[in-house]
Amino acid sequence: MNVRRRLIPAALASALGLGALTACSSDSAASGNTDKFDVVASFYPMAFLAEQIGGDHANVTSLTEPGQEPHDLEISTQQRAQLEEADAALYLKGLQPAVDEAVGQTGIKTKIDAATLTHLEDHGTGGHTHEGEEGHTEEEGHAEEEHAEEEEHAEEEEHARDPHVWLDPVKYAEIAQGVGKAFEKADPDHAADYKKNTEALVKKLNGLNGDFENGLKNTKTKVFFTNHAAFGYLAERYGLTQEAISGIDPESEPSGARVRELQQEAKADGVTTVFYETLVSDKTAKTLARDANLKTDVLDPLEGITDKSRGDDYFQVMESNLKALQTALGAK
Repeated sequence: MNVRRRLIPAALASALGLGALTACSSDSAASGNTDKFDVVASFYPMAFLAEQIGGDHANVTSLTEPGQEPHDLEISTQQRAQLEEADAALYLKGLQPAVDEAVGQTGIKTKIDAATLTHLEDHGTGGHTHEGEEGHTEEEGHAEEEHAEEEEHAEEEEHARDPHVWLDPVKYAEIAQGVGKAFEKADPDHAADYKKNTEALVKKLNGLNGDFENGLKNTKTKVFFTNHAAFGYLAERYGLTQEAISGIDPESEPSGARVRELQQEAKADGVTTVFYETLVSDKTAKTLARDANLKTDVLDPLEGITDKSRGDDYFQVMESNLKALQTALGAK
């Protein structure tokens, strides 16, 4: 499988924040010392898991506010207090450095790092990553890491890992199972309910995976353009190729050379659409689409739910993403 990706700097990667959750609150007064299992989640995909698995027994708060860009989150003194008062912290190490630091410094008993509950892949640090091309790119990378200084390269590898695992329903289900077990251990009085809720969530995620497999099985093209290189896991799971605009601010226009490159690829691979995000300016996408004679549409990296999202929760937005991909790729 030849899954190609272009990476953009984390600070420019997305402007999507955390949306409101019915069982979640950003009110610090509700974040700890309640009669429920108090969970502080880092951002929407983690809060959604905590809400679904915790059910009526969990009081879930998020460190990332609705509409806030999660990658650049800074932790306030009040939020550090929230962490200290909570029963558990659920986060994805490598996505939000400030959260990683705050959780590491807190005395909270149960720290759940979602990155340890599934396998994160190295999608490169910039430019092209032609994974699988000539059958050696990824293997060479691993070999170099193994023979280099352990601590230095372990740190580099960690930073290079693509954290957007929630966009792959299979990996998200793996994380859900790990979170469920952690909840059972931390709050044994309600372990049976956590187990039941986890099984129900995993079943829904398996169903979503089936929808994507069937919906993207037969398409005219396998290539899609996006302004955020968040869909590497999704592309790999369903045999697609992601091409993201590299190193371009959402407010800036792509260079002539980059537009010509994408024009050529669009013609060669039958690309029809340039995807952009709900809360990111569509200026770059529309400029590229106009110059390359392509359409534009939304592909949501689901780092948050807002009133502009095409759906009220993870599953609804993912189904909207599937429909957008089917249209763009010419699903039969």
